[in-house]
Amino acid sequence: VQLVESGGGLVQPGGSLRLSCAASGIIFSIYAMAWYRQAPGKQRELVAAIISDGSTNYADSVKGRCTISRENGKNTVHLQMNSLKLEDTAVYYCNVWATNDSKEYYYWGQGTQVTVSS
Repeated sequence: VQLVESGGGLVQPGGSLRLSCAASGIIFSIYAMAWYRQAPGKQRELVAAIISDGSTNYADSVKGRCTISRENGKNTVHLQMNSLKLEDTAVYYCNVWATNDSKEYYYWGQGTQVTVSS
């Protein structure tokens, strides 16, 4: 299983970034794909998730500024982040939640750094 993330980088406050994650090698049914983030000294937190039925969930801190989407028929998920703030600085991780016969499997990417700084 491989989750390849891209799109991180350095951006000024108010700027935008688009993160992408391409998952391969997953043989089970994918229930959800999500983005988490972890800032220095803080716990990893959910940023946004998209469920297999198309519904989405967002952390309160990013609602209205971020949009998660999944490419049709592909195990690729994107996170469009607008109006970025200093506190959005973190390592962003792609996550896949798969299921098979009532068992659950969680896969993680290696992380991509997002730095918001003037």
